[in-house]
Amino acid sequence: MDPRLKSSLLWGLVGGLAFLVLLQGYELVSTERVAWLVKFAVAALVVIGATGVSYLYQFGLPTDAPKGKR
Repeated sequence: MDPRLKSSLLWGLVGGLAFLVLLQGYELVSTERVAWLVKFAVAALVVIGATGVSYLYQFGLPTDAPKGKR
Protein backbone atom coordinates (compact mmCIF):
# COMPACT_ATOMS: atom_id res chain seq x y z
CA MET A 1 0.00 0.00 0.00
CA ASP A 2 1.21 3.49 -0.80
CA PRO A 3 2.55 5.14 2.40
CA ARG A 4 0.77 8.36 1.45
CA LEU A 5 -2.61 6.63 1.32
CA LYS A 6 -1.92 4.53 4.42
CA SER A 7 -1.06 7.63 6.46
CA SER A 8 -4.24 9.38 5.36
CA LEU A 9 -6.41 6.36 6.13
CA LEU A 10 -4.91 6.08 9.60
CA TRP A 11 -5.57 9.76 10.29
CA GLY A 12 -9.15 9.25 9.08
CA LEU A 13 -9.55 6.35 11.49
CA VAL A 14 -8.16 8.45 14.34
CA GLY A 15 -10.65 11.21 13.50
CA GLY A 16 -13.60 8.81 13.45
CA LEU A 17 -12.65 7.21 16.75
CA ALA A 18 -12.07 10.61 18.34
CA PHE A 19 -15.57 11.62 17.26
CA LEU A 20 -17.06 8.50 18.86
CA VAL A 21 -15.16 9.13 22.11
CA LEU A 22 -16.36 12.74 22.17
CA LEU A 23 -19.95 11.63 21.58
CA GLN A 24 -19.72 9.03 24.34
CA GLY A 25 -18.43 11.68 26.74
CA TYR A 26 -21.35 13.93 25.77
CA GLU A 27 -23.81 11.12 26.47
CA LEU A 28 -22.22 10.45 29.87
CA VAL A 29 -22.66 14.03 31.11
CA SER A 30 -26.07 14.74 29.57
CA THR A 31 -29.45 13.07 29.48
CA GLU A 32 -29.51 13.06 25.66
CA ARG A 33 -28.90 9.83 23.75
CA VAL A 34 -28.01 9.40 20.11
CA ALA A 35 -29.16 6.43 18.03
CA TRP A 36 -26.52 3.88 17.01
CA LEU A 37 -27.22 4.36 13.31
CA VAL A 38 -26.71 8.10 13.58
CA LYS A 39 -23.48 7.65 15.57
CA PHE A 40 -21.88 5.36 13.03
CA ALA A 41 -23.19 7.23 10.00
CA VAL A 42 -21.66 10.48 11.24
CA ALA A 43 -18.48 8.67 12.30
CA ALA A 44 -18.18 7.25 8.76
CA LEU A 45 -18.53 10.76 7.34
CA VAL A 46 -15.86 12.00 9.73
CA VAL A 47 -13.52 9.18 8.64
CA ILE A 48 -14.05 10.05 4.97
CA GLY A 49 -13.62 13.77 5.59
CA ALA A 50 -10.57 13.41 7.81
CA THR A 51 -8.95 11.04 5.33
CA GLY A 52 -9.46 13.48 2.47
CA VAL A 53 -8.35 16.52 4.42
CA SER A 54 -5.23 14.82 5.79
CA TYR A 55 -4.30 13.56 2.32
CA LEU A 56 -4.53 17.06 0.86
CA TYR A 57 -3.01 18.85 3.85
CA GLN A 58 0.01 16.61 4.36
CA PHE A 59 0.96 16.16 0.75
CA GLY A 60 -0.80 18.89 -1.22
CA LEU A 61 -2.68 18.38 -4.44
CA PRO A 62 -0.95 16.03 -6.88
CA THR A 63 -0.62 18.88 -9.40
CA ASP A 64 1.16 21.22 -6.95
CA ALA A 65 4.72 22.16 -7.68
CA PRO A 66 7.35 20.96 -5.18
CA LYS A 67 7.65 23.30 -2.20
CA GLY A 68 11.14 24.51 -3.12
CA LYS A 69 10.14 25.46 -6.68
CA ARG A 70 7.43 28.03 -5.97
